[in-house]
Amino acid sequence: MQISCCWLYAISKYGYPPNIEDTYRAIGEMADLGFRYIELEGVREHNLLEVAAHKEDLKTACEERGLRVVNFCPVLPDLVSLDKNRRRRALELFEVGLEMATFFDCETIQIDSYTPPLEFVSDRPYKEMISFGQQYRVRVAPDFDWERLWATMVDSISACNARAKETGLRFCLEPRVGEIVSNTDALLRLMDAVGDDNFGAVLDTGHLHAQKEILPLSVEKLGQRVFYLHVSDNDGLINEHRALGEGTVDWEGVFTALKKHGFDDYVALDIGHVPDLDRAMIRSRQFLQDLLSRLSIPVEG
Repeated sequence: MQISCCWLYAISKYGYPPNIEDTYRAIGEMADLGFRYIELEGVREHNLLEVAAHKEDLKTACEERGLRVVNFCPVLPDLVSLDKNRRRRALELFEVGLEMATFFDCETIQIDSYTPPLEFVSDRPYKEMISFGQQYRVRVAPDFDWERLWATMVDSISACNARAKETGLRFCLEPRVGEIVSNTDALLRLMDAVGDDNFGAVLDTGHLHAQKEILPLSVEKLGQRVFYLHVSDNDGLINEHRALGEGTVDWEGVFTALKKHGFDDYVALDIGHVPDLDRAMIRSRQFLQDLLSRLSIPVEG
């Protein structure tokens, strides 16, 4: 396994999304922490196109610091919009994401399932900032049609997967609290609907643990469809992304199950919105290295 640094590190330090100057700064700080592998993200149209416009300089900045971008995430909520024009534009922007992932020679391209089109009368998930522990109150409109929303998402995810496959990239989705696909079984249902082994999972321990999942069982259900890991800890009540070992995640159970299924890809530290983030990242990396050593799992990084 190889240890990577999630883009939540940059978001936690510089906001959502970081501007281009702070993007360069975050890349340098990731290198200073000793990481060799990192993620990169483009949020909605403006930030995605800004990142794409700087791709050559960003790649140079990474190469000069000995970094490799292994996962690119274009954040495009309109992929699940019921408005055909907005969805069409999101699919065009996904092509930009594919170009970025190919340019950086990534292993995977990742998306989320995004927030359902409900009327939120309280906080809305991930609207302005990635926040944890929100309480959601919603109204379901009389004309809301779940089956239409599900069919729309299946169509979009299938289209994205087909293009990723043509490009030679593995395509993966991360279940997150408050989104259309928020747990393992919802993702399995989506995988069945898409029907292609090129479509896999980002297994995010922080979100799934807060969803009351039995994480080793999540690994067993997904098996070799786990393409990528986001690892963080919490108390199982709030989807915080704490340092590893500072919550109640069954880490030995998770990685024993992953070892059973031959997972040997990237494990990305997804720590954020915690005091002294840099020290939390260093502690988490050491925790992970020690754990994998005890389990006789080879680790790099």
